[in-house]
Amino acid sequence: MTVTERLSAAPSWRNASFRARRRRLQWRGLALPALLLVAWELLCALNIFTPDVMPSPVAVASELARLWTKDQLLGDIVITAERVALGFLLGTVVATVFGAVVGYSRIAGEYLDPTLQALKAVPSLAWVPLFILWFGIFEVSKIALIAVGVFFPVYLNLVTGIRSTDRKLVEVGRVNALGRFDLVKRILVPAALPSYVTGLRAGLALGWMFVIAAELMGASKGLGFLMLDGQMTGRPATIVAALILFAIAGKVSDALLVAAGRRVLSWQDDFASTQVKTGQ
Repeated sequence: MTVTERLSAAPSWRNASFRARRRRLQWRGLALPALLLVAWELLCALNIFTPDVMPSPVAVASELARLWTKDQLLGDIVITAERVALGFLLGTVVATVFGAVVGYSRIAGEYLDPTLQALKAVPSLAWVPLFILWFGIFEVSKIALIAVGVFFPVYLNLVTGIRSTDRKLVEVGRVNALGRFDLVKRILVPAALPSYVTGLRAGLALGWMFVIAAELMGASKGLGFLMLDGQMTGRPATIVAALILFAIAGKVSDALLVAAGRRVLSWQDDFASTQVKTGQ
């Protein structure tokens, strides 16, 4: 093999090693759930957890199989995912607009930010009666409630990302006669992107939390309704099964968002990427 061939083969070898190391790190995330599952089953077998309070993993799996055979479970998962997706999209769009304006303009921040910070302190359930009064008990009120939960993390992280941009970078841009559009495109957007992606992840997590409150607003389908139905009929296995499905759905959607964010932020050379490369 020539020197040129060796040099060209080196990057592909390093990329393959990097991907293999990342896969090993991802598998480590299953260690704690597996340990908790074993401990849960052991506590149920020793009758420390009674079936009427905390059903065993086998009972929960049986309940999931029963719901699946009734063609109920897939429909509940899909309708809940649709509500979260629509609420996340709406909340993200509105938060991005407000966050960009407030982060870029000090005057706009002085007018808007105090009110938004006050609204942030309102508990999620406090919006329920107002949204029912405004929109009824149909899908609009549910999506609006989820959007409220998504809005604030995205807004706050975007404002923080823009305002935390290194002042020297902005000054360099102005020295090089960059206009407002180029300044935003070449300096502010790349600088704010890491905080923005973090806000999207936090907003998505809150979207999954708010959907439970949303589905208490007269829903007849969804994982939140499934939990409520399990409570009303005294079936703890149904409640735990719905909780597990919420956790899985939240993790899958977060993993998709992380993968998309990794592509957008591929230019970053930060501490986290160093940890993955070294396997720490």
